[in-house]
Amino acid sequence: MHATDQSDVRRAEANLASRRSFLRQSGVSLGMGALGSLLSGEARGASTTRSTTDSLANLPHHRPRIKRVIFLCMAGGPSQLETFDYKPELVRRDRESMPASLTAGQPIAQLQSKELRILAPRAKFAPCGQSGQLISDLLPWHRKMADDICIVNSMVTEQINHDPANTFLNTGTITPNRPSMGSWITYGLGSETQDLPAFVVLTSQGGRNPQPIASRQWSSGILPSRYQGVQFNSAGTPVHYVQNPPGVSDRVQRRLVETVADFDQRLLSEVGDPEIATRVAAYEMAFRMQTAVPELMDVSDEPQHVFDNYQATPGDGSFASNCIMARRLAERGVRFIQLYHRGWDHHDHLDKYMKQCCELTDRPTFALINDLKERGMLDDTLVIWGGEFGRTPMSQGTDLSKIGRDHHIKGFSMWLAGGGIRGGVNYGQTDDFGYNATENPVHIRDLHATMLHMLGIDYQRFSVRSQGLDVRLTGVEEPQVLTQLLT
Repeated sequence: MHATDQSDVRRAEANLASRRSFLRQSGVSLGMGALGSLLSGEARGASTTRSTTDSLANLPHHRPRIKRVIFLCMAGGPSQLETFDYKPELVRRDRESMPASLTAGQPIAQLQSKELRILAPRAKFAPCGQSGQLISDLLPWHRKMADDICIVNSMVTEQINHDPANTFLNTGTITPNRPSMGSWITYGLGSETQDLPAFVVLTSQGGRNPQPIASRQWSSGILPSRYQGVQFNSAGTPVHYVQNPPGVSDRVQRRLVETVADFDQRLLSEVGDPEIATRVAAYEMAFRMQTAVPELMDVSDEPQHVFDNYQATPGDGSFASNCIMARRLAERGVRFIQLYHRGWDHHDHLDKYMKQCCELTDRPTFALINDLKERGMLDDTLVIWGGEFGRTPMSQGTDLSKIGRDHHIKGFSMWLAGGGIRGGVNYGQTDDFGYNATENPVHIRDLHATMLHMLGIDYQRFSVRSQGLDVRLTGVEEPQVLTQLLT
């Protein structure tokens, strides 16, 4: 090779390296630190360059009942026996030994080799609404919406410890790097908004031992990183670094975004990495969020009675404030909204902490359901309430002032509302002790399949090819779509 040719090659390589260096470094000035979740995970799987507002070409498979999902995750595992699943047998046999025939050889996370004693409900139950659903006095506001919710008392899952159980709830598996349900839905259906992420997560806490929630619970896994959930801060600045740096105008920022996009497009043509297109979309999203996020967070347009209904103080990081934000996100076209309230892990001091968690979440949940109803949004919104598992009918400890319940996976409660769900229905049953789901058991994958069905997606036809396998949210099993819960 001639010297001039070698020089040309070196200059070309230097130009390419300079462009790559500029692209890596320019993200800081764009304020993209908080959107790392949108930019991370280079080329991890099935990539696409379609617009985030577009659905896959073949979706929806059928006419959808709903446009969006709000999932209220009670992280830690709320006790169904103090909320929705009343068991007179536990009252009658309080403090007796738990029948060994039920527990022998069964997974009991914290109670191995301990004396297992039956624990009566630490709350009083009464029939509520026209439907007569039995709801505990720890949830007085839930009692007011008994006819709006479908309570499923026969939920089952497969993981008995918090982190894997949350992973199973979110992804349908504990296999690493699998997409969360919110990522699956936004991948298939896209978003109704160009100015906010399609999948947003908010967290709050209050109660015993708030369990940590890892960001991989809303990961896009093998899907392109643009479908990952974005966590908004519940207090303070909702998204760090999304605003312009001091002295940088919108016009200057727009020019910078366009310049970076130009470099990105050139780099895409040179190296062919489709994840670069994801970066372009993320920069554009960040620029639009500089206007959309402040408008979202400015609740001065909300009348005082709204805050009174939710019992919320704006920006205090509470579940109540997050419920208001969930409604505002839904109004703006966000497809999947996930609220975690951490604090339901009641191994001890059950009376104290159940009361505390219920007080923090009961009224805001009622306000959210009624807010959606009044705005005509509950008809096309599915709201789900529940934790990663439930609690045991036997106690942990012997001191009644400090007593608690262990993790339980064989029968617990969740509820669904909106989107044509039959309100006032109690579906499924556990045995007399509340130990095993005996009538119409509902697996977590059944919940996923039903949610997809309501969004217009046939779970059997919704998969992504990865490492030679067709990966689905619902796994390789054949779950049931709970059509009996639908009007």
